[in-house]
Amino acid sequence: MRNTFARTLAELAEHDPRILLLTGDLGYMALEPFSEKWPGRFLNVGVAEQNMVGLATGLAEAGFLPFLYSIVTFAALRPYEFIRNGPVLHQLPVRIIGMGGGFEYGSAGPTHHGLEDVGVMRLQPGLTVVAPADYPQARTALLATWDLPGPVYYRLGKDDKTVIPSLEGRFELGRTQTIREGKDLLLIAMGNISQQVVLAAEELASQGVNCTVLVVASLNPSPLEDLKATLSQFRLALTIEAHYVVGGVGSLVSEVVAEQGLNCRIIRCGVKTTPDGVSGSEKFYYQKHGLNHEALVETALLALSEVRS
Repeated sequence: MRNTFARTLAELAEHDPRILLLTGDLGYMALEPFSEKWPGRFLNVGVAEQNMVGLATGLAEAGFLPFLYSIVTFAALRPYEFIRNGPVLHQLPVRIIGMGGGFEYGSAGPTHHGLEDVGVMRLQPGLTVVAPADYPQARTALLATWDLPGPVYYRLGKDDKTVIPSLEGRFELGRTQTIREGKDLLLIAMGNISQQVVLAAEELASQGVNCTVLVVASLNPSPLEDLKATLSQFRLALTIEAHYVVGGVGSLVSEVVAEQGLNCRIIRCGVKTTPDGVSGSEKFYYQKHGLNHEALVETALLALSEVRS
C-alpha cells in the first residue's frame, strides 16, 4: 500500500499546495513518487517522531495539510502524547501514516511490531482511524479522507500486489464492506490479514461451511449500524486482526454485541501473548499466533461445534 499511498498523495498535491509529506528518516524506495516530484514539500525530520508531530501541528495551524510517515510503532506510540495534545485536542488536519501494521516488520523484532496502534488511536474522539485491507482500498480511503477537517490515522501495509477478492477498492467512512456471503458463520477482518481470512473462508466452504466475510477498514468513525445489522443474523462470529485482541476490531465488535444486546458469540482471533524474544517472518508469526488460514479454519470449526452442541 505504501507505493500506492505515495503516488496518490503526489497526485493530490498537484491540486492542493497545502499538502506536505514529513518522514521520520524512513520510506526510502517508497516515498520517491512524492519526494522527487515535490522536493520542496518533502521534509525528513530525522529520527524524531515527537518533534515531527509537533512540527506538523504548527504547520496545520498555519494552514498546511501535513502527512507524517513512519513505521506503525514509531508513528502511533512514540509520539502519542503529542498526537493527543496537538492535532486531536485542537482538531487540526494532521495525517499520520503508520506503515507495516501487525507483523510486517517481523524479523526486526517486537519493537517494530504494530500490535497496539488501532487500540490507542480509536479511543481518541475526533481522530479518524482507517485500516485498509489492500492497496486499491488504501487509494480509495485516502481519496475519501485526505481533506477531512480533523486528524486522521492510516494503518497501511507494505504490500502493493495483493488484491482482496470482491473488495474492488470499496471504502466508505463508518461502513463495512461485504466480500463474501454465507449463512453459517461470520468472519470479520481488519487490515491486510484479510487475505488469510478469505483463504480460510474458501477452505471452510470446501467443507460445507459457508461464511459471510466483512472487512472493517473504518475503525473511527465505527461502522456501528452495519455491524449491528450483520451480527444480528449470526450466532457465531470470528474477528481476525494482526493486533492484540484488546482494543482493535475484536473489541469494537464485542462492544457492539454487548451494547446492542445481540445473541452472537464472539471469538477474537489476534495476538494474546507478550513477545518471547523469538523473531521471524510475518508468516512465522501468523502461524505462531493462530492467524494463518489453516489455524483460522480449525478455530472456526471448533467454535461451530460448540455452538451447535
